[in-house]
Amino acid sequence: MRNVLIIGASSGIGKELTRQLISSGIYVYGTYSNNKITDVETNASFYPLQVRDENIKLDFLPESLDGLVYCPGSIVLKPFLRLRPEEFISDYELQVVGAVKVIQACLSRLKNSDQGSVVLFSTVAAQLGFNFHSLVSSSKGALEGLTKALAAEFAPKIRVNCIAPSITDTPLAAGLLNSPGKREANAQRHPLKKIGSPADIAELAAFLLSTKASWITGQVFHADGGISSINL
Repeated sequence: MRNVLIIGASSGIGKELTRQLISSGIYVYGTYSNNKITDVETNASFYPLQVRDENIKLDFLPESLDGLVYCPGSIVLKPFLRLRPEEFISDYELQVVGAVKVIQACLSRLKNSDQGSVVLFSTVAAQLGFNFHSLVSSSKGALEGLTKALAAEFAPKIRVNCIAPSITDTPLAAGLLNSPGKREANAQRHPLKKIGSPADIAELAAFLLSTKASWITGQVFHADGGISSINL
C-alpha cells in the first residue's frame, strides 16, 4: 500500500484530496492545525501539527513515504501600503518555511520510496498581476521557485510539482464568495465561467502523486478556469 502525508487535511482541498486518496486504496497520514479531525477512516490516521513550531516532529510516519502534499495557506488581500513588513514575514513562515521544514523532515522517507512525489500549492496571482495580492503573491512565488529548485536537486528519485489554482470554493476563500453576487462576479472573470471546486484541484494533485505522472517534475500547473492563458 502506498503512503501519503497531507499537511492540512482537515479542510478544503486537503480534505477532499484525503477522501479521494483513501477511496483509491492509499493510506493517508493527515495533519490538522485548528480543525480537529474526528472521522474514523480505515486507511487513514490524523495528527495535530503546528508548522510554525521551531521543531516539528513527524515520528508517526512510516519509514517509507510515497507522497507529500503541503496544503496550508492564507489569503490576505490588502492595499500594499496597509501591509506591515511583519505580515509578509508571518505569511512566508506559514507558506514557505513551513513547507521547507516538512520536506526536510520527510526527505529520508521519500527517498526510501520507489517513486516519491511532492505536491505544493501556489496561486494564479503569482503569475498574473492582481490588485491587493502582494502578500500572497510573494509567498506563493517563492514556492514556485522552490518547486523548480527541489525538482532539480531531488531528481531522479523524487518528483516535485506545484499546482496554481484560481479562486476555489473552500473555507479559505469564503470571504470572497459569501454572496451570490460575489460568486457570479468571480465566475464571470474566468473563461470557463465557474468557480473551481476542491475536487477539481484534488484530482490533479492525486494524479501528480500517482505513478501515472512518473515523467513529470518541476512543473507549475495552472488549474484556473483558463484565466491565466485565455483572454476573452
